[in-house]
Amino acid sequence: MSSSMKLIDEFLALKRIAIVGVSNNAKDFSRTLFREFVTRGYDVVPVNPKAQEIEGKRSYANLQQIPEPVEGALLMTPPAVTDVVVRDAVASGIKRIWMYRASAEAVAFCRNADIQVVADECPFMFLPGGAWFHRFHGTILKIAGAYPR
Repeated sequence: MSSSMKLIDEFLALKRIAIVGVSNNAKDFSRTLFREFVTRGYDVVPVNPKAQEIEGKRSYANLQQIPEPVEGALLMTPPAVTDVVVRDAVASGIKRIWMYRASAEAVAFCRNADIQVVADECPFMFLPGGAWFHRFHGTILKIAGAYPR
């Protein structure tokens, strides 16, 4: 599953996104990513069925419960959960999805539903001015020919 730079850039140009699967654990990778999007000025809506609030923002159990529409959803869920969440996204009218851990079934479902998909890419690698190790990861992928084009 490959993603294009065009889709990545278009997703990162969105202003209001849901991050699905943000952990209750403040030290978890998903929380670090959540904070990074907030710091960069995104209007981020956390989705976690086991949390009332994350980082001072109201959390929702699923995408359908978000009262004001989001432009895209970043899924930090395991592939089995992602398969369910993409259906929630379609039901919510979301047309852009970034799956940190995708399944072939979820990607195919999205493409068949005319949803723009970024699959199996780390958002940190594409955020301008990111930490050196994220840029290094991108360099390694470029050398290996696995960096999105």
